[in-house]
Amino acid sequence: MSPQIEIQIIALFVAVSCVLPGIFLVLGNKAMISDAITHTILLGIVSAFFVTKDLSSPFLLVGAATMGVITVWLTEWIGQSRLVSEDASIGIIFPFLFSIAIILITRYAGSVHLDTDSVLLGELAFAPFERLIVGNSDIGAKAIYVNGVLLLLDLLFVSIFFKELKLSTFDAVFCAVAGFSPVPIHYMLMSLVSITAVGAFQAVGSVLTVALMVGPPATAYLLFDDLKKILVASAGIAIANVLVGYRIAMRLDVSIAGSIATMVGISFLIVFVFGGERGLLSVLRKNRIRRIRFAKFAMLLHLMNHEGKPDELCELQLSTIKEHMNWSRRFTDRIIRLLLKENHIEIRGDILCLTEKGRRDGLLEYQSIFGLTP
Repeated sequence: MSPQIEIQIIALFVAVSCVLPGIFLVLGNKAMISDAITHTILLGIVSAFFVTKDLSSPFLLVGAATMGVITVWLTEWIGQSRLVSEDASIGIIFPFLFSIAIILITRYAGSVHLDTDSVLLGELAFAPFERLIVGNSDIGAKAIYVNGVLLLLDLLFVSIFFKELKLSTFDAVFCAVAGFSPVPIHYMLMSLVSITAVGAFQAVGSVLTVALMVGPPATAYLLFDDLKKILVASAGIAIANVLVGYRIAMRLDVSIAGSIATMVGISFLIVFVFGGERGLLSVLRKNRIRRIRFAKFAMLLHLMNHEGKPDELCELQLSTIKEHMNWSRRFTDRIIRLLLKENHIEIRGDILCLTEKGRRDGLLEYQSIFGLTP
């Protein structure tokens, strides 16, 4: 198998394994905890290394998972004190624990192949150099098997605890009322995030790990409401980001991890602006429609309140209606044209008058909004 194929397989395994737990972080409004965990577990790795003296020891995963849980517990404990917000507690704990890890590495492990730049930025091009040897046979890049096992673990966890994850993510109060505690599932998920991040460290680095955990799920959430569809779409978006990002990196001779992370951001921005019912353009269009609808209703209500009152004719004059409605001339003219086109009003001399259709539709609109008759 060529190194190019191995690099893409590693990136795909990392992408999908990061996406699976990342979906529940995004939907549970805990996306930034992924950034904290992917940095602070370095302290768990360093601590486990000082005990085992072996960078390939499985106890490094245990140390990382433990530190991930400690990070979550500390941030939630500080946040629950209500003295500071949860995001502020993340901003306190994450740099604190990560800085301790950096100090320990630079002070006591300077000769060990545990580089902080590699942890943060990663380099996928180097991943195929570390081989997995069984007997006398080279069976491929070690990162393929490590991240493949983590992908299976993530799939197994999400499959087995799908209902529990769904309940604890969307309605923790209902879980408590129903007698189901979401706390064990929550900390199991955070442990999985920690272990997944460790597997992704050497290959892609912390920055791309966070991008993959948050970017594709956030993109899919803008497109779909159903959790199963979000799961499938997130995986598909992550795979597309990896393949396109890799091709761009090869063509431009730039960092593969950086190129993939850039594609994650670009795909999110495209969907954010143009995608689905939650896209920015769609939201702006809906807001514009609501604004026009409310303005037309306000104009009809204004005319209804002042019609038939000779001493208030000035309120109905075409020349002064702008001041009475407190609108710009351009916007006022636009609303009047729309109401004329819909046969809701008519102009008699300089006076705006309601038609029967305008009076009827105005009453119906009032009742639909307030449930009352003016």
